[in-house]
Amino acid sequence: MPRDATTDPDPRALPVQVPLVTEPLGLLGSLRVARENVLGLIPDLATRQPIVSGRTGKRWHMVMDPECNRRILRDNLENYPKSEVTKLILEPAIGDSLFIAEGEHWLWQRRAAAPVFSARNIRNLAPIMTAAAERAAARLAAHAARPGRAANLYDEMVAATFEVISDVTFSGDEGFDRLAVHRAIDNYIAETAKVSLLDILGAPRWVPRPGRLMSRRVLGEMKRMADGAIEARRKAGPRPVPDLLDLLLEGEDPKSARRMTTPELRDNLLTFIVAGHETTALTLAWSLYLLAFDARVQDRARAEAQAVLGGRAATAADAERLPFLRQVIDEALRLYPPAAFLSRTARGPDRLCGREVRAGDTVMLPIYALHRHHLLWRDPHAFDPGRFADRQAIDRYAFLPFGDGPRICIGAAFAMMEATIILATLVARFRFRPVPGRDPRPVLILTLRPEGGVWLTVEPAPAPPPDPPPAQRAA
Repeated sequence: MPRDATTDPDPRALPVQVPLVTEPLGLLGSLRVARENVLGLIPDLATRQPIVSGRTGKRWHMVMDPECNRRILRDNLENYPKSEVTKLILEPAIGDSLFIAEGEHWLWQRRAAAPVFSARNIRNLAPIMTAAAERAAARLAAHAARPGRAANLYDEMVAATFEVISDVTFSGDEGFDRLAVHRAIDNYIAETAKVSLLDILGAPRWVPRPGRLMSRRVLGEMKRMADGAIEARRKAGPRPVPDLLDLLLEGEDPKSARRMTTPELRDNLLTFIVAGHETTALTLAWSLYLLAFDARVQDRARAEAQAVLGGRAATAADAERLPFLRQVIDEALRLYPPAAFLSRTARGPDRLCGREVRAGDTVMLPIYALHRHHLLWRDPHAFDPGRFADRQAIDRYAFLPFGDGPRICIGAAFAMMEATIILATLVARFRFRPVPGRDPRPVLILTLRPEGGVWLTVEPAPAPPPDPPPAQRAA
């Protein structure tokens, strides 16, 4: 990647972005901004400097330098566990699961769950993704039949990806109320997964956060439902084609031969359900927004998808044959990474970018700023899928939509397969156009959501050009 700063193109030609901070916010200002949109805490300077430090209740450092990111996520991983704020927000919903656990407890769970997300198992589960893509296309065809009517593609993508994760997780149902779980997760993220003043002040975890206490009843019901489904599957036995629950029930740490208990299974299943539909839905919704934003890119992606698919839905076998579509998805993940802000707490002293880090300091990786950094990306706010044509030219630690190192997202390959199958199917069949005055606003609470939805008009796609006659092809 070019290391020299460049002048941004005309702002009117850029997709939506978040105005970053240009003046100190102070303690109360930081709290107000964090509760509305965590990205509002990022100083604009973070898109131009390798590290920015300060104090807001606690000492903090925002790190955008790829080599330092490598140190935090891989080389000195043990010194940078997930921050207390992250654990306080997520533990009530997903317990001490893979996403939260540290040290040996994390390691044995990772070893036990890793085979679940093998390439073979992902391919075996891909027909569920294809079926969900067909159903999503059928819903959009109804919108396309009413010219001029806009659809909220964010809601449509949430519906599609929740179908995938619920079918992948609980193919036998076992009395599991999927909609109730969906509502409980969505309400938790929207209402209680927010930073409190006590978090910013660094208050210990035993001090209650009132907003999170109110969610206990709903979360408790959700967990009891999941426990019941797990026990029912244990009695009934696995499906003919194993689903995610079957695979986790069979999962075993190859080193200790330990298997997950019902609470451990439940917490990890809920983690996969949350991460497995929310983040992929966001990737798809932002991808569709960007394709509507740039009709030329959309036309190129459609031509590729139609050439590969014809009139059918995409399958796992098609993913390798859709390189430009993958570039579009990568560029959407760069501009709007679902996990746009990572936070760690330093266990001991260290140095990052020549700056002292003390034990207890909060060390943040603002992925949103990293992906828009002027020293790492040419025209960083522009939509340009072509920048991913040569992945070897991109510093691995400058592009971190799934994190990296030992704790890289275990479901990254699953998510990319799902996003490719659904996006290719829809782009081949439909043309998407923006609705004037209805641009989404990127807002980060727990994930980077399009506030207001992604409203696009949906039309039948133009048919691909016919193949030339044999004589013309020979010429």
